[in-house]
Amino acid sequence: LMKANAIKNYRAAWNLFREVHHAGTPVFHRKRIEQSYQTSCMYASKLAIPNIQNGSVRIINSRQVQLPKLGRLRFKGIPPKIFNRMDSIRIGTTTISMDATGRYYVAMQLASEQPFADKVSNETATAIGIDLNTDNFLTDSEGNIVANPRYYRSVSGKLAKAQRKLSRRARRAKQEHRPLRDAKNYQKQRNVVATIQRKIANRRKNFLHLVSTTLIKNHDLVVAEELRSKNMLRNHALAMSISDVGWR
Repeated sequence: LMKANAIKNYRAAWNLFREVHHAGTPVFHRKRIEQSYQTSCMYASKLAIPNIQNGSVRIINSRQVQLPKLGRLRFKGIPPKIFNRMDSIRIGTTTISMDATGRYYVAMQLASEQPFADKVSNETATAIGIDLNTDNFLTDSEGNIVANPRYYRSVSGKLAKAQRKLSRRARRAKQEHRPLRDAKNYQKQRNVVATIQRKIANRRKNFLHLVSTTLIKNHDLVVAEELRSKNMLRNHALAMSISDVGWR
C-alpha cells in the first residue's frame, strides 16, 4: 500500500506539472529529520458497510489505532462522546509522520454521509473589518485592538543560546570526523532546539485559532485586506516581525 501511494503521488505530481506549470518539476524528497508515509484504507468485503472499525486502517477504541505493517498503536485518545458518533465514518488515505522532535502523528482523510460539525445557528447580522499590522496583531472597525504576543521574540534569546550550543557540537563532531547522525550530544541538542521551535509554532497556532474562532462566532461577515506575506518577507527589516505575527 505504501508503494502504491508513492506511485500515485508521483503520477499526480507530473500531471500537476503538465496541467498547471506552476508546481515545478517533481523531485525526490531531501533527506531530513522529519519522516512520513501514506497508506490507503482497504475494506475486505463489499457486503459490510465500511466504517472506522472494519478496514485495514481502523480505530479499535478511543485510545488504540490499527495501522498496516505497524500493528496496534496507542495514541492520545478521542473523547468518548465523539468516538460513539463515528460509526458511519469511512477512512481514506492515512498519513503517518514524525516531526523533528520525534513525535508521531496520524492524519486521516474521513468521509461520512452526516456532517462532521453542527451548523452554527446563531446569526448575528453584524459585519466587521480587521486591519492587520505588526505593532498590534489586529485592529477592528469597532476600535478593538488585539495585542501582538510576539511568541518568537519572547524566547529568541533562549533559542539563540541553544542554537549556538548546537553549532559548537556540530563543529566538534566534524573535527572528530563523526557523522552528525551518530553524534549523541549533537542529536540531544538538536532535539532541544526543535522542541523550542515546536512550542513557538504551537503557541502561535493556538492564538490564531482562538482569535479567528471568536471573530467567526460573533460576526456573520469578516472583511480583511489581502496581504501577500511572501512578497512582504523580502523586506529584511520587517521579515522577522511578519513571520512572528503569523498573518499567513
